[in-house]
Amino acid sequence: MKLVSASEASRNFADLLSRAERGETVVITRGGRRLAVIGPAPVANGAQIRAALSGWRERYPDDDASFETDVLGVRDLLRADDPWHE
Repeated sequence: MKLVSASEASRNFADLLSRAERGETVVITRGGRRLAVIGPAPVANGAQIRAALSGWRERYPDDDASFETDVLGVRDLLRADDPWHE
């Protein structure tokens, strides 16, 4: 992990992005304090999301009905306090 001052980061921003693209993490500091971290973005794809949702559905097969009930209940509570709703 590389430490870089804020002024150096502003002068060499393209280089910092290149480092992040190569998998490196850079910490930006100002006055010796850590301000920000620039690093590689997390990688995710649709298959990972589908797998997570599928696992949820297998563990909680009846959740759709209770979720819908919860959402409708909250909507009704919000509408009760809404003077503009007819």
